Amino acid sequence: MESPIIESKYSASSWLGHLGSPVAQRVLAWEQAQADALLADVFGYHALQMGWPALHSLRSNRMPHRWMVGTEFEPPCEPDALGSGTSPEFDVCFDSRAWPWGADSLDLVVLPHALERSADPHACLREVERVLIPEGQVLITGLNPMSFWGWQYKRQAHGKTPDATGFESGLIGYRRLRDWLRLLGFEVQVSRFAGWTPALASERWMRKLDALDVLGQRWWPILGGVYLIFATKRVPGGRLLDGRRWRAVRSPAAAAVPLARSDSHIGP
Repeated sequence: MESPIIESKYSASSWLGHLGSPVAQRVLAWEQAQADALLADVFGYHALQMGWPALHSLRSNRMPHRWMVGTEFEPPCEPDALGSGTSPEFDVCFDSRAWPWGADSLDLVVLPHALERSADPHACLREVERVLIPEGQVLITGLNPMSFWGWQYKRQAHGKTPDATGFESGLIGYRRLRDWLRLLGFEVQVSRFAGWTPALASERWMRKLDALDVLGQRWWPILGGVYLIFATKRVPGGRLLDGRRWRAVRSPAAAAVPLARSDSHIGP
């Protein structure tokens, strides 16, 4: 499938509106650059991105089958329209808690701020583990609740719904998400942070505070406003032993068996 399927006419991200346009543009630009670098050499056959069509995370990837999918937290895929299966913005629409793919069928899944907006992030992540093949990979991004951006997002969104569908989920911390992934058998390969400046309405004033990004990257990276996790699904398997290891083990059949002597005398 060609890359134009990822194109979207919706450039604005309403769920990021609480942080202002400058922050939304910075988040989009940073995540686009990270996806282009990390996913260019991920090989396989089937890949999908869930939500946020403004991000073209799969444009540098060369898998033959790529989908942009929408779920209950995207306005074009409202809950009462999920049964239709498609929308002008997405190739497929479904509930994030029940994916229509079979087990071990996808090579790559990208979740840009999907877990924090899902109706049930635990169920969504379990579905990701189910549909990924062994050694399949997942890229997850999220707003960090332990940051200026996360604090302002929660403060501004308090008592409101961040999108038109009525669903609102709390932000998921970086360490908490790593624990979830480890329990599901994922191994984190890459983790990165960005965004240490306060969320301001003016890009001009944010540029004046760019020095905070330099200091934050060096001294307190875990307090970045947005984080990225790239993980691989690990499946325990058998261990192959070469022939020399087997020959080193002495077989019980080869042990000497004591025999009765023919010249032995039994009697008084």
